[in-house]
Amino acid sequence: MGIRGAIPIKFDDVFPQGCYMVGEVEQVKDFGASTAGKPVYARDKTTGEFVWQVTVIDCDPDARDKTVKVKVSSPVQPVPPAPLQGLPFIPVEFDGMTVTPWVNSERQAYSFRASAMRAPRAGASAAKPVVSGKDAA
Repeated sequence: MGIRGAIPIKFDDVFPQGCYMVGEVEQVKDFGASTAGKPVYARDKTTGEFVWQVTVIDCDPDARDKTVKVKVSSPVQPVPPAPLQGLPFIPVEFDGMTVTPWVNSERQAYSFRASAMRAPRAGASAAKPVVSGKDAA
């Protein structure tokens, strides 16, 4: 098979209705290397950069999982976009996304990674109104 490792995917394919950041950007610990007194932080196996985790809410009303964690590889903590007045969450987009499917004994799941996090482009999907689960005309 020609596919090895993570599969490149576009942001709009993962979050066609956009997504909102909830919580904080958190640095991912390497639990295998950490001890009780000394945390060790995970690094991306390809780039060697630190791995950060962002929890987002998928704006697709038909999404099976409403909250999703996206890991971002970066030498420094990614800075979220500025909050927008009147919104309880911060709209975000991710660049350089990949997906890695995996299966455990209970279900199939996906691990999402990105190379960067940023504010949505003007007119982007996170700002689209939704009517009956479909894009408004």
